[in-house]
Amino acid sequence: MGFTIGGIRDMRTGSRRRGRAAEYTAVAEYTGLWGWAVAPGARAAAGRCSCGEAQCPSPGAHPLDFAREVPAGATLDTAADAWAQVPGASMLLPVGRTFDILDVAEAAGCRALVRMERMGLPLGPVAVTPAGRAQFFVAPGAAAELPQLLYRMGWDDAGLDLRALGPGCHITAPPSDEGGLGPVRWLRPPVLATAAAPPQARLLLGTLAYSCHRAPHCG
Repeated sequence: MGFTIGGIRDMRTGSRRRGRAAEYTAVAEYTGLWGWAVAPGARAAAGRCSCGEAQCPSPGAHPLDFAREVPAGATLDTAADAWAQVPGASMLLPVGRTFDILDVAEAAGCRALVRMERMGLPLGPVAVTPAGRAQFFVAPGAAAELPQLLYRMGWDDAGLDLRALGPGCHITAPPSDEGGLGPVRWLRPPVLATAAAPPQARLLLGTLAYSCHRAPHCG
C-alpha cells in the first residue's frame, strides 16, 4: 500500500522536472515575449550566497560569473538549453537596456500605483521584493536623470526614500527568490504595450515623490 523508495524518487524527480520546465517557460517569456535578457543568478540560504564568497556583498542577488545571459529574443528551446546548464539559478534582469528602475518602499509604491491608475498615467511593469521594495519599470536614462528631475520638481532636498537603478544593476525577476528572503512578485505584470517601451520617469516621479514624502506620516 505504501510508496516504494523508487516511487518516492520518481515523484521527486518529476517535481524537479516540472519546476525546471516552469523556469524554462518563464525565461522564454522574458526573452521572447517581453524582449528582456535574463542573467542566471546566485541563490542564498541562511544569509550565505551560493557563489561561495564568505563576504559576498549581495548574497543571492547577483549574476553568476561563469554563466552567460540568455539574450533578448531567445526562443523556448534556446532558453531551455541555456537554463539547463545552470540548475537552481535565479532569474535576474539587467537594468539600463530596455528599462531603468525607480525603487521605493512597498507601502509608498502601492499608494502611488493606486493614484497613478486613477489618474490614467501610462504605466509599465511594477514588481515588489520580499524586502519590501516596489520597483517601477521606466524608460532607460532615469538613473542618470533622477537628480535633475527631482531638482526641477522641488523634491531634491526632501530626503526621499527613492532611488533609481540603471546600467550595471540587476533586479530579481518574479517568481525567483531574492537573497533567501522569498519570491519577488508582480504588483503590475508586464504587458506587450509597455514591456519594451515603459514610460518616461518624469511622468511618474511626481506621484512617487509625493507618496514617499507622505510615507513616514501614514499609518
